[in-house]
Parts: sequence; structure tokens; C-alpha cells
Amino acid sequence: MHFISNKNIDISAYRSNSQIVRILSEAWVHNTIFCPSCGASLRETANNTEACDFLCSACKEEFELKSKSQKITNKIVNGAYSTLMDRVESMNNPNLYVLQYNKENFSVQNFLVVPKYFFIKSIIEERKPLTLTARRAGWIGCNILIGKVPNFGKIYYIKDGEEQAKKDILSAWKQTSFVRSDFSEKQKGWLFDTMNCIDLIGRKEFSLNDIYKYEEALKLQHPKNKHIKDKLRQQLQILRDRGIIEFLSRGQYRMVTF
Repeated sequence: MHFISNKNIDISAYRSNSQIVRILSEAWVHNTIFCPSCGASLRETANNTEACDFLCSACKEEFELKSKSQKITNKIVNGAYSTLMDRVESMNNPNLYVLQYNKENFSVQNFLVVPKYFFIKSIIEERKPLTLTARRAGWIGCNILIGKVPNFGKIYYIKDGEEQAKKDILSAWKQTSFVRSDFSEKQKGWLFDTMNCIDLIGRKEFSLNDIYKYEEALKLQHPKNKHIKDKLRQQLQILRDRGIIEFLSRGQYRMVTF
């Protein structure tokens, strides 16, 4: 079992739990985790480096770390809304590491990475401005709606306490790489919507009719689109061409990665 606690780290100078967890979790990632893109080691960036906690020593991929004791569900609290939106639009945002730990014994329950190319504007939620009495009055933060990221874009190193094989992590990252540059923001939105429908079906094998059951929900998300079924079939074709799903027979598919 992995623990983020470390007897070799002096935390006596820190009083808040958030500071202690930040110090311990960053040390754990640095000492334990490899780059999912190339498998090389990570190094910590300088203190106060904006939106970047780790840098791959070989391929220079950047990573931001968010740690929490609660289950990884729908939202991850992030920094300034405008800053993240600017970075997402310019594809200058880091990949996201999310660590969930048990606050009783600091054991790692889940640890995953979301590649930066799965970040689109629709998963960034603007929070209310801080009140006039706050130290940073008017500042607007954001949440990352991680629940809107398809399972395909959440690559686990540790899942429910169980460590995943390095080769599987590297392979999973490689399988997602087609999303990096081949699609616009709008195209990614439809592709991710379709992947989320497959996730909701929850089976390795599924039918076109299973996907069509989400037509009404997608109409609410895309009210101007009058050809939802056509769009879904188009996305399934893309996923098939990229080797993510395979065609079994007329209207029948299977996830290659599940």
C-alpha cells in the first residue's frame, strides 16, 4: 500500500492540514510517479511556478497536482477562472494529476492523470466572485468538472488502492494521444459526449440503440443540432478508425479499451 506520509520530511513548521498534505503529496509524487508519456522520472518545479508542479525530466511534459481526501467525483477545485480558460484555449495548460488519500492514515486510495488535451472550455466551471470583505475581493476561481471527462481520459496509476502496471499506464496514454492535435474544441466536445454515453452504458459490448437512448439528453446540450443520431454515428466511426472501439456487426460495437 502506498502512503503519502514520510518520516524523512520535516513538517513541524506547517500548521494547516492543507499545507502538510501539499508537502507530503508533492514529495510522494516526486519519489514514486513516472511520466505517463515516456516513463521517465519527474522533477519538481520551483515554488510558485504557475499551474505546474512537476516536469518530466525527458519529454518535458508538465503536470499540476491536486490532492483531496474526498472521493474523486464531479469537481476538482482549481485556481483563477480566467487564467485556466486562457491556458486551455492556447493548449498551454498542464496535464492534471489527481490524488485521493485516506486522511486517517494518509494511504493513497486513487491516483490518476488527465491528459491536458482532454481539457475543453465546457469542463471549466466559473465560481462566484469572492465577497467584498474577502482578502482577494472580486477574485473568481473555477472548478474542473472532472465528471465530464470520459473514462478513457482518466488514466489510473492506483485505482481503489490497487497499483496499475507501468506498461498499461504508458499504453493507455499512447491510446489517447490521437486527441492531442486532430480535433477542434467543438469536435472534441462531440467526441467526449459520445465517449461519456459509452461510459454510462457500462458494458464492453453495446449497440447503436444503446447510444441512441441518450439522444434527448444530448439535444439539451446541443439545442441547435437537429441531427444528433447522425453526429453520434460519425463519432463512433472516428472511435473505430482510431482503434478505441471495434465493429462487430450491424449496429453492434465493442470497446477495445474498457
